[in-house]
Amino acid sequence: MEVDNLLTMDSAIVLGIINERLRIECDSYQQLLSRYNIEEGSLNHKMALLGYRYDPITNQFKSSD
Repeated sequence: MEVDNLLTMDSAIVLGIINERLRIECDSYQQLLSRYNIEEGSLNHKMALLGYRYDPITNQFKSSD
């Protein structure tokens, strides 16, 4: 996955990419951040703007509703 511009992409697209990588490649959020060299605060902020937060039980971003 190209992540050079991941955090500049549309948030909905990033959500799909991140959840796919969590489902297929990474056993945890920390592993995802490390593997793709993503800054945690930036990704959390981007997902929060959509109303999503990371759920460690399901290992995916889910709606905060």
